Amino acid sequence: MRARAMTRLLLSVVLGLWVITAGTRMLYMTAMAQESVKTDELSRKPKTKVAPVYPDVARRMGVSGTVKLSVVVAANGTVKSSKVIGGHPVLVNAAMDAMRQWKFESAPTESSGIVEFKFQPKN
Repeated sequence: MRARAMTRLLLSVVLGLWVITAGTRMLYMTAMAQESVKTDELSRKPKTKVAPVYPDVARRMGVSGTVKLSVVVAANGTVKSSKVIGGHPVLVNAAMDAMRQWKFESAPTESSGIVEFKFQPKN
């Protein structure tokens, strides 16, 4: 029992040091989020795009990557719903918040597709 507690403590210390090191390394970097729409799967073009805000915690941790959302667009062009397909959990909320603000061209029926938000630190 005591060995298990010591192992957990050691793992916690190592993980904490790793997070601090990664955060310190990224402290001097600014981050930028870029978005791209896979037009082959979502035929409607966006009229208004809102770029996601790169989360401060992601910048400190040095997290980058792509968040993929499955999006349903209503006939009037508003985003009816979006669902996370993949991406780092620290970046997902920023992508979802931005997606809610997008406006698409109107169409006779609703449509769906995939939208990717790419989060990359910028020097």
